[in-house]
Amino acid sequence: MNPSRRIATLAVLAPVALFLALGATSAFAGTTGAEFQTMYTTLLNWATGYLGKAIAVAAFILGAGIGVARSSPVPALAGVVFALFMVYVPTIIDSIMTATI
Repeated sequence: MNPSRRIATLAVLAPVALFLALGATSAFAGTTGAEFQTMYTTLLNWATGYLGKAIAVAAFILGAGIGVARSSPVPALAGVVFALFMVYVPTIIDSIMTATI
């Protein structure tokens, strides 16, 4: 690449980079929309409360039953993985949505 082309490329990219740097602000993905707070709290309580535990146990029992019928432990393991997701994913999603840059 010749020097004049490098200077031309830099002349185009420098203002774009400056604009992007000055335009960067904090992310507000999980801090706005107060009208949905009640719905979010209800769904979070369901997922992490007794409903979530009951669904996780039911998934394991169903997986264990299918595993016995097929003579395979894989469906029971799928139930365990589903139960783990029910425990950890709400916390992970909350952490992602309330993070700021």
